[in-house]
Amino acid sequence: MRYRTLGRTGIQVSPYALGALMFATSVGNPDPDDSARIIRKALDAGINLIDTADAYGDSEEVVGRALKGRRDDVVLATKVSRPMGDDPNRQGASRRWIMTAVENSLRRLRTDRIDLYQIQRPDPATDIEETLSALTDLVRAGKVRAIGTSTMPASGIVEAQWVAERRGLQRFHTEQPPYSLLDRGIEREVLPAAQRYGVGTLVWGPLGQGLLTGRVRKGRQNELRRAGLFKHLNDERRLDAAERFASLAAEAGLPPAHLAMAFTIAHPGVTSALVGPRTMSHLDGLLAGMDVALTDDVLDRIDEIVPPGTDVGALDQAYVPPALQQASLRRRPASERTAA
Repeated sequence: MRYRTLGRTGIQVSPYALGALMFATSVGNPDPDDSARIIRKALDAGINLIDTADAYGDSEEVVGRALKGRRDDVVLATKVSRPMGDDPNRQGASRRWIMTAVENSLRRLRTDRIDLYQIQRPDPATDIEETLSALTDLVRAGKVRAIGTSTMPASGIVEAQWVAERRGLQRFHTEQPPYSLLDRGIEREVLPAAQRYGVGTLVWGPLGQGLLTGRVRKGRQNELRRAGLFKHLNDERRLDAAERFASLAAEAGLPPAHLAMAFTIAHPGVTSALVGPRTMSHLDGLLAGMDVALTDDVLDRIDEIVPPGTDVGALDQAYVPPALQQASLRRRPASERTAA
C-alpha cells in the first residue's frame, strides 16, 4: 500500500478509505458482527482510514466495537452537523452543538480521541469563526487531532483559511467532496483551492451511487427499481454516460468499478477515495482493483465522455446552498424589479 499524506497534517492514509454508512444496521448491513469482519479485513488489506458520522444511525457504535484492540491502527474520522432529531439545536456547526456532539461521538466510538472531526455540511446560519473557535478548543484539549469539512464550496474553503489565519485558529485540514466519473465539478475550483491551501481531500461517491459498478445497464433500471435497488435511476444523462464508461472499461479489460476507483485516485488533488461496502463480497471486489493504474489513453477517453470540471446531471446527495434553495435570495422584491 502506498500511503499518502493527508493535507499538511503529516498523517499517512491509504488511497482507499472505508466509508461506514453501510455499517449502520438500519440502512446497510443488519449484522454488526459481519460489519466488524469487513472492517478488520479492510485493515488487514492496508486500508487505515475509516470515516463515519453521528447521523449514520448506529454506525459509530458498530465501528467502535469493531475497533476493539485495533484503535491505534486506524485514522478514525467522523462528522457532525446533520440533524440528530427534531430539535433545531441538535444540528449545525454552532459551538453549543459541536461541544455536545463530540462527546456523544467519543462515547459511541469507544475512544478518547477523534483523528479527523468534520463538519458534514456547511452551516450558513453559524459564523465560520464560531465553528473554528470551537474546533480549535477541541484540538487543544486533545479530543480531536485534525478538522475538516464536507461539500464546502471553494469560496468557503478560502474564507475559512483566511479567518483561521487572522484569528489564530486551527485551519481546516481536509475537505470531503463528491467526485466520480460522473461528478467532476470539483475539478474546476474545489480541488485547485484545496491544493493551493494544502487541504487533503477524501472524496465520496466514487462509484456514482452505484451507477459505475457495472450492475446498472441501460434498459434494466426499472427492473432494479422494482427490486428495491438504485431507486435514484431517473436521470437518462447519467445512465447514458455510465453505459459509455462500462464499454470503455470492457475495452480496457477492467471491471467498471475498478475503472471508476482508479480514476478518482489518479487526480493529484485527491488524497483518498471513500468506498462503502455493505458485504464482504463488495469489499473483495474493490480490493481486487487497488493496484489498477490507468494509462493516459484511457484517461483521455474518459475526458471525451465527461469533460473535466463537468457534472453529468445532478447528484441526489449533493449540497445545495441557500442561494439556490430560497427564491427570496434569487429574486428582488416585486416592487424593485423594474428599472424605472
